[in-house]
Amino acid sequence: MRRQLILSLALLASAGLCAQEQQDNKVTVTGSIQSDILIPQDDDAIGTTHTSDWALTNTYAEVNLMSNHIDAGGRFEFLEHPLPGFESDFKGWGVPHVYVKMHYDKFDVTAGHFYEQFGSGLILRTYEERSLGIDNALLGARVVVRPVKGLTVKALSGKQRRYWSINKSLVSGADVEMSPSQWINSLSESGTNITIGASWVNKHEKQEDIFSDATHKYNLPEYVNAFDVRANLNKGPINLLAEYAWKTQDPSFANSYSYDTGSTALVSATYAQHGLSLLLQAKRSENMSFRSKRSINGTSSFINHLPAFTLDHTYTLAALYPYATQTLGEWAYQASAGYRFKKGTAIGGKYGTGLKMNFSYVKGLDDGPYDGEKYYHDFNVQVDKKLSKDLKLNLMYMNQFYNKAVVEGEGDKIKANIFVADAKYRINKKMTIRGEAQYLFTDDDQGDWAFGLLELSVLPSWMFTISDEYNVGETHLHYYMGSVTFSHKSHRIQVGYGRTRAGFNCSGGVCRYIPASKGVNISYNYNF
Repeated sequence: MRRQLILSLALLASAGLCAQEQQDNKVTVTGSIQSDILIPQDDDAIGTTHTSDWALTNTYAEVNLMSNHIDAGGRFEFLEHPLPGFESDFKGWGVPHVYVKMHYDKFDVTAGHFYEQFGSGLILRTYEERSLGIDNALLGARVVVRPVKGLTVKALSGKQRRYWSINKSLVSGADVEMSPSQWINSLSESGTNITIGASWVNKHEKQEDIFSDATHKYNLPEYVNAFDVRANLNKGPINLLAEYAWKTQDPSFANSYSYDTGSTALVSATYAQHGLSLLLQAKRSENMSFRSKRSINGTSSFINHLPAFTLDHTYTLAALYPYATQTLGEWAYQASAGYRFKKGTAIGGKYGTGLKMNFSYVKGLDDGPYDGEKYYHDFNVQVDKKLSKDLKLNLMYMNQFYNKAVVEGEGDKIKANIFVADAKYRINKKMTIRGEAQYLFTDDDQGDWAFGLLELSVLPSWMFTISDEYNVGETHLHYYMGSVTFSHKSHRIQVGYGRTRAGFNCSGGVCRYIPASKGVNISYNYNF
């Protein structure tokens, strides 16, 4: 860790000097600070975990230097006393992310830590998502070349970050993406844009002593290759995407050391024009858990990403049972439709009316571990209506099926109906009040839930919020929360107090379990 810190500071210093040495080249400095703090209290009623730390915090400070041809940056992280729910290896502090990038019209070269995605990410997606504890950046080098208009070639190689260590396997890859529309006049003149891409990723991981039983050891492949091909067509309001990826034998803890190959195929079609929007998607994936360390589980060390094809809900009770992508295999379908009724029509009224519908359905493979069993479905309808110049109303109904045994590894199947009413009223030019009322009906799991929220905004700086999430069915517990938020220029600070219910936080089909907690919450953000 010390060597990494010294190397990071040295790279940053040299990059800064290089940028300053460029004549007639202005150096721009940007950055951010994010600190989330919990001063915990024990609460046996909701099952909080006792900690001897008086305060827990996830704190990040990032700085970037940008010039005409050379960029550099780094990030300091203090996670020595992390917030509840993160894996044990998440704990630590230092400078785990540093990079230098040289960029010109025809090519870019990056050394250090970097993020990259090929296509939809089916075989490569490195990214940061702090709420989930994900930072799977690669430490190495990347080259991006644009030899002619409409053609981009990428090549990279590096080792993947896992919290405060670097996984030993070497991840290398290349991607080619071309747009024939840039070369064929008839296509460009007709407004047709076609993009074709192909990718390759290789993982080189040495043998490990992993035994199938007391006397037999797995003969593990040192090289795993993954390939991806895709095509995208865009013409006016229509966009079509088709993508297929496959992976060679990759025995790992996630697939019980199976020697089966893996594959993912997806198609997506969208249409948007004259207030109408449509989406149709389908995906079949099988054995596509692709990690830079085969013996690991959890949210870390993923080389790729499989989109969930389910809606990420923001309302509290709609997000009570979120879906996590099943990497062993699944069929996933999603269809959405939205329409904006114009002002002055019978449905649109004086101010217009918006209608959205979404349906998601996920099931297991017929020959998979659950033999075609249904994993999840979500049908929801949302209506937004401005009733007057000062009052706006959002309504949502959601019907949900959640196979807890599959998604979480234990529990039963849950069927739920959820109703949400969200109203916002502008009191005057400076003050707006917003309220939410939500109710979840179910005969399963812990029974019914109710949620209420009131939020008062006072321009330009203040926001006051109170909420309560109450289990009507089994536990009869209140999860109350109150907070005050102050914003000024690039600064934002929020102070709150209350309970947080145990559950899952999900984004894009990747989930992290958050245990119950209670205490004072402080959040500070600054961008410069």
